[in-house]
Amino acid sequence: MSGAKDRATDALYGLGWSAVKTLPEPAARALGNTVADAAWRRRGKGILRLESNLARVVPDAGAERLAELSKAGMRSYLRYWMESFRLPTWSKERVVGGFAPKGLEHLDEAFTEGRGVIIALPHLANWDLAGAWVAQALGRNFTTVAERLKPESLYDRFVAYREGLGMEVLPHAGGSAFGVLARRLRGGGMVCLVADRDLSASGVEVDFFGERATMPAGPALLAQHTGAALLPVTLWYDDSPVMRGTVHPPVEVPQAGTRTEKTSAMTQALADVFAGGIAEHPHDWHMLQRLWLADLEPRGGAAPGAGRSGA
Repeated sequence: MSGAKDRATDALYGLGWSAVKTLPEPAARALGNTVADAAWRRRGKGILRLESNLARVVPDAGAERLAELSKAGMRSYLRYWMESFRLPTWSKERVVGGFAPKGLEHLDEAFTEGRGVIIALPHLANWDLAGAWVAQALGRNFTTVAERLKPESLYDRFVAYREGLGMEVLPHAGGSAFGVLARRLRGGGMVCLVADRDLSASGVEVDFFGERATMPAGPALLAQHTGAALLPVTLWYDDSPVMRGTVHPPVEVPQAGTRTEKTSAMTQALADVFAGGIAEHPHDWHMLQRLWLADLEPRGGAAPGAGRSGA
């Protein structure tokens, strides 16, 4: 049964990539809204989890407001997928015109100093589009890490897709990713990591919207090991076809403390920036999985259930 399910999953994604990318953009957007609304009406586990997560972000929201946010959130989520299916067919002009970030001076400063750059993002809007923009608008390829999805053929699709956008993709599992990322950064390269959900058993505890959660230690450790600039980035959609974003000031390595203390402080600083961006644009936060420690089931050191974090 598992094999049949895996083949069906891969076939569905393959259909999305082959069919959706041929639609006119307004038709693709309309289709995404239709699929999002249908999924929202079914009130499945993902929708309920999204509303539970949003209840932390917007604590004064009642049931009606949370329902509005989750409906808008599913439309944002499907916009991500529709854009991602179509990104390989976009011209350079369409990619460059599809994203309007602020705060690029922080990138420029790091590269002028000859430092590598670590971009750390939460699950806001479309980080694949942001990555494609970096490659097309700035002419810089970068390295990222992807969760190993099942089936393996689906993982291979995502790797090929992202490599086609100008990314070097490393598997999350296996233990060798950190060393490769560090080498890229020491060479003055760029690393981009989605960093608001820990997929390991060694995450750093942070305060996030007033409750405890864990986030990956990797961005902070890489900054300490390599001297690279650690830049948080937040993204959001508005009513236009253009995604918006902000490159925030660098998270500095503390002058004093043990490596563990420095990593904890830096990861908390990332969490604070992420929380600010999520609070401003809660419907663009695509977090349909458990995140806070209070929601996680005892798992004996295993990672939380797979989600889109590395996809």
